[in-house]
Amino acid sequence: MLLIHTQTTTRLDYVFKHICTRILGVKVEFTTVIESFIAHTGPKISYGKQPIGNELFFQSFGLLEESGIEDLEIQVEKWEDGIGFFPVSDNSALPYDIFSAAFYLLSRYEEYLPHLKDELGRFPAESSLACQAGFLNRPVVDEWAYEFQKVLLEQFPEMEFISRRLKIHHLVDASQPFAYSQKGFLRNFAGYFQDLSKFRIKNILQRTRVLIKLRKDPFDTFAWMVNSARNTNHRLSVFFRLGEAYTFMEGLNAKREKFRLLVKFVSDYAEVGLVFSYHSLKNNEMMKAEKKRMEELTRRSLGSSMFDKFIIDLPTHYRNLLELEVGKDITMLYEGHLGFRASTCTPFLFYDLDYEIKTPLIVHPVAGTTLTKKKRTRSELESEVEQLFNSVQQVGGTFSLLFNNRDFQAKSVFWPRIFSDNTILPIS
Repeated sequence: MLLIHTQTTTRLDYVFKHICTRILGVKVEFTTVIESFIAHTGPKISYGKQPIGNELFFQSFGLLEESGIEDLEIQVEKWEDGIGFFPVSDNSALPYDIFSAAFYLLSRYEEYLPHLKDELGRFPAESSLACQAGFLNRPVVDEWAYEFQKVLLEQFPEMEFISRRLKIHHLVDASQPFAYSQKGFLRNFAGYFQDLSKFRIKNILQRTRVLIKLRKDPFDTFAWMVNSARNTNHRLSVFFRLGEAYTFMEGLNAKREKFRLLVKFVSDYAEVGLVFSYHSLKNNEMMKAEKKRMEELTRRSLGSSMFDKFIIDLPTHYRNLLELEVGKDITMLYEGHLGFRASTCTPFLFYDLDYEIKTPLIVHPVAGTTLTKKKRTRSELESEVEQLFNSVQQVGGTFSLLFNNRDFQAKSVFWPRIFSDNTILPIS
């Protein structure tokens, strides 16, 4: 147990428990009583503006003692092999207040500040500190935790920490489980018309073969997906949409028996989550109905969800999940960039900055989606995925990519190999 002398706040409790308990596996307790702190014979530190005496002291920048939101001037600086911000004096055991910095990133502080949204109302990666300062591809919160551990071990060599090992948890967005089948007459008729107008003869032939059952639907890769996951030590979660699609052509009648059987089949071998539809995001009753539909279909409580088109309006959408008693969200990523939106590869709790409370909603960090719009060559993509994987492996975190069932079509090579390789890398 690590005793910390500090002026306890909700923010401070939140971030110390993420770094110490969730990442390093060390229980922490707080005290404001100097006598209790002095009498404690085990590992102890102080955190604040000034040290008490000669104890191991970490200086506070001040963010954890505040409440409310204000625009902050942040200067990101190089620190050893990584980065740091919120510098403090030489009296501190670390040159930066990693706890205030971690809180800024984990709470998504910058997403509460005024910013320009993209066409779908999302917070763009380009507006984030991580993207602007070039550390989006690093789980710096986890890296800071191990810098903190080094200092603790120098002072308290008897301290014991958990030895984290890399976890791989694959996520699959199956919002469109079928390309042609189960679409109904109108959607297939519109598809034929679109393909004909653009002279896509191969698509017309493929659609026809699928509809007359001469070949399997190219998007129906679920049996391969389940078998591959069973042959590895990777966890698998698959997310289906039961509400109305964003566009007419993406739509699917979720009441069709084949679709229902597919969801039940996947739920026998993997966690099944829900993609809340685009149209439900501003309608709590629609979200409730979609959750109820999924639970009736799987006969299990809904544990995980994501939002269609990766739309998160903080804190509103997360409060909706809390009201619906959904335990985990996996939408914390950027569609256009690979990297760590909250700068951690360890699942963390959602902190509501407006109410200044720590909530039970778990936010699952995702290293990116295969649907990213950023143009890359094959070698650039391989290098980027390898770098992300290595950065997670170094800190023993959880590596998750959000795949799509379309990624595993017969003509695809790269993403199926990433998905089915028991060690993921090397990928070349």
